[in-house]
Amino acid sequence: MTAASAPRDEARAERPARGVHQYLALVIGIVYLLVGVVGFAITGFDEWTVHDHSQTLLVFAINPLHNVVHLLIGLLGVLLWSRSASARTYGWILAIGYGAAFVYGLIVVNDPEANVLNINGADNVLHAVSAAAGLVIALWPARRATGPTTPAARAGA
Repeated sequence: MTAASAPRDEARAERPARGVHQYLALVIGIVYLLVGVVGFAITGFDEWTVHDHSQTLLVFAINPLHNVVHLLIGLLGVLLWSRSASARTYGWILAIGYGAAFVYGLIVVNDPEANVLNINGADNVLHAVSAAAGLVIALWPARRATGPTTPAARAGA
């Protein structure tokens, strides 16, 4: 090994291993970022709170305000995924935020005046799934520290 490669090897050894919950936070963040960007291509930037179920991305109703929410949720996922604790925080944000969005959607789905996010039934299903994914991220089991595996080594002998 050369002296030039030693610092890289040490930096690699010090980098913590990423957990499944962190990668899930990253993937969800990227997906929501893309959904927000593509959503603006469909809705444009006018009529921020319009209730128009003909503006859909696949089967999900959207409007510009809804797109902003997707961008913010996506940005948080991309920013918070890299550390285990912050990924878990993102999971709680998803669980609570999308849990609330699910309940809100059930209440306003047939009320055009109150439905400022243009939520439809498909959105409600996706919000419930996103809340469940948030719980998975937040409650994913922590990695166990690797250490001695023999009883003598564990006892400190």
